[in-house]
Formats: sequence, structure tokens, C-alpha cells
Amino acid sequence: MAEKACVKRLQKEYRALCKEPVSNIVARPSPNNILEWHYVLEGSEGTPFAGGYYYGRIKFPPEYPYKPPGIRMTTPNGRFLTDSKLCLSMSDFHPESWNPMWSVSSILTGLLSFMMDNTHTTGAVTTTTAEKVQLAKASLAFNCKNLTFRKLFPEYVEKHQQQLALESGLDQVSHEESTRVPEESNGRDLNAGQELQQEMRHRRRLAFPTWLLVLVVSVFAAVMTLPLLQFS
Repeated sequence: MAEKACVKRLQKEYRALCKEPVSNIVARPSPNNILEWHYVLEGSEGTPFAGGYYYGRIKFPPEYPYKPPGIRMTTPNGRFLTDSKLCLSMSDFHPESWNPMWSVSSILTGLLSFMMDNTHTTGAVTTTTAEKVQLAKASLAFNCKNLTFRKLFPEYVEKHQQQLALESGLDQVSHEESTRVPEESNGRDLNAGQELQQEMRHRRRLAFPTWLLVLVVSVFAAVMTLPLLQFS
């Protein structure tokens, strides 16, 4: 059972997040348990995580804000182990460094910043840049398979559906172009062939047969020589 001070503090922080959202961070408490929050971190531009959507959970103790929360990440990301407690200065791995002035917003801002770093810690993994980029591309589709994610973050589910529709549309356009180009080419070739045949027929009609020319010349010569034959 959460203490009254804990509930009031978390309710206040949720109202603050709704009023002034934090860039690249979305966080919401579970409808049935205010001690369990769910978050989405959007990968920062200029990093291998750009375009990625990283879903995870924060579990607050009943004594919050006087004791730190536990933090986990569910989405495969190439930086942290999934569904394992993360060792951070603002997590319950280091209660001695916890500051009661920290909030959900500052916790997640610190987590996002630490994610972009390469510092090794408990729960961190080592992967290549290419692997991180590939995981970022697959992150939204992975999250949308999670029922809790779908319920708490419908805007990201809609974003995923839009991406699928766009990809489907591009594939359709590409298919239509690949099939239409040969047809257009065949049409042009057919028209060119028909025009050539018509031109040849026209030239044949205009051409004067050689044998007829010889016959005309012969008749003309015979007619011209008849008077000479009569006077001889």
C-alpha cells in the first residue's frame, strides 16, 4: 500500500508531465497502480537510436520520494538488458546517491542521456552501431505486440499503423511502375513499327516502276522516228 505522501507526489508529477511534456519522453502511471509507471523514450537524432521507441517500466516504492525506484527497459535496444533492473544513480541500485528532489521527469531525462552514452554499468550490453540502428527500426513493431503498451500508448500504435500503410503504398507504387514501364515501352515499339510500315507503303505508291519508264521512252522514240521512215 502506497503512503499518502507518495500518492500525492506521483499524482502531482503526472499532472506536471501532462501540462509540460518533456521532449522525447512520454510517461504514464498504470491505471490500477500508481506505483507502476510505463514510459517511452524516443531515440535522439544524430545517434544510432534515432527513430527508435524504447518502452519500459518504473516501479516506485511506497516510501517514494524518500526512496528510489527500480527501472527496467522492455524494448530490445542494444544498450541495456531487457526486463532487468538498470544500475543507475537514480535507481534503487544506488539508494545512497538518491535525491528526493528528483522526479519522474528528471529520472527519465537522466535515463535517456545515459542511454546515449557508452559508459558501462550493470545491465548494460555492448553492440555495434549497425545493430543499434537495426533495433531502432524494429522497436515500434516490437512494442505494438505488447498489450499493455497498446493500451497505454495508443498514439504510438497509430504511428505504427501509419508507417505500415505508407510502406504498403510505396510497395504498390513500385509494383505498378515496374509493370507499367514495359507496357509503355511495348506500346512505343508497336507504334514505331506501324509508322514504319505505313511509310514504306507510301513510298511504294510514290515510286515509278522502271519497266514502265523504259516502255514510255521506247514508245516516244518510235513515234518520233515514224516521219523519218516515211520520207526515206
